[in-house]
Amino acid sequence: MYLEQLETPVPVVDLDRLAHNLDRMAAYATLHGLRLRPHVKTHKSPRIAAEQLRLGAVGLTCATLREAEVMSEVCTDILVAYPPVGAARLERLAMLPAGVRVAVAADDAHALDALSVAARLGHRTIDVMVEADLGMHRVGVTSPEKAVAIARQIDRASSLRFAGLQFYPGHIRAKVSEQDAALAQLGRDIAQYVDALRDAGLPPAIVSGGSTPAAWRMHEVPGVNEVRPGTYVYNDRTTAQIGACDWEDCALTVLATVVSVSVKGQAVVDAGTKALGREPLRAEGDGYGALLDHPEVIVSRMSEEHGILDLSRSAWRPRLGDQVRIVPNHVCIVVHLFDEIIGVRGHAVETRWPVAARGRASNRELDTVPQGPRAV
Repeated sequence: MYLEQLETPVPVVDLDRLAHNLDRMAAYATLHGLRLRPHVKTHKSPRIAAEQLRLGAVGLTCATLREAEVMSEVCTDILVAYPPVGAARLERLAMLPAGVRVAVAADDAHALDALSVAARLGHRTIDVMVEADLGMHRVGVTSPEKAVAIARQIDRASSLRFAGLQFYPGHIRAKVSEQDAALAQLGRDIAQYVDALRDAGLPPAIVSGGSTPAAWRMHEVPGVNEVRPGTYVYNDRTTAQIGACDWEDCALTVLATVVSVSVKGQAVVDAGTKALGREPLRAEGDGYGALLDHPEVIVSRMSEEHGILDLSRSAWRPRLGDQVRIVPNHVCIVVHLFDEIIGVRGHAVETRWPVAARGRASNRELDTVPQGPRAV
């Protein structure tokens, strides 16, 4: 089968570019002595997770319990980097396979009481990372003193184990070459937390940072010994715009068909918000995506099933029925919109795989409870 035979819109992944991206991050982490714990929120696929682990990742990072359940099929070391709040979430966390080491991130002492109960009921010990807010202002404790208080409570709980310090530098979105000041401040902030924990007799064995935009310079931040990037596997328009990858490293595109050329200066494709999402570009530029082969052509506006290509900055003119490949602004959202990914080399369709961890349903609801890691 070839691209021209696929019904659109559909996400396609260039397998050679994917392999390059996986190898590049694995090599970076190895070169700088960093533990690589990639976030699966981008690909949501055991197939790709297994390849990340084969290339040296120490474990996986998940955002949802659905992701954790699916990834427990291929991984024995999972961090759920999301506040462990709510009875249903805690029950699913405790029910993960017994052979899987489970860690969570926490920023509130009250959450630890319920987490400890869930761990005891699940007959397991749960590792807990204290999450610090170092600039994202989303979750995380806001002072070293609070971090120490939570770490002490974790240390006192028989079913919990203090595992280290975690942060997410999502506020660093400048171009990679312009991150010096932000990274220097990040290093100073981390030092305050690490020193406070060490002075309290609770030195963090792991200091874990995430985010693809800042991942390539995490080795410059003193104290950090683990990275949790996600987007790097596929990359996207935002990542390319800030210099965290080259345009040629964008492995996933949405294949779309030109369905109308009747209005001068534009073309309409069959990929709208239900295929591309509606996240604005978090970098210099506008629109909701750009064409892989004609990056000057952007998706300027959308409705649910229609995407409008702005041709005003290009001499290229598509014909009715032409296929185009759109690099989305934010690839993680796009993956979550589809059930399946198509793997290609050139124009040839070579393979396909399910987006197995999309959605929220539990494995028990889907009657696919994993018994432990398996080979993929």
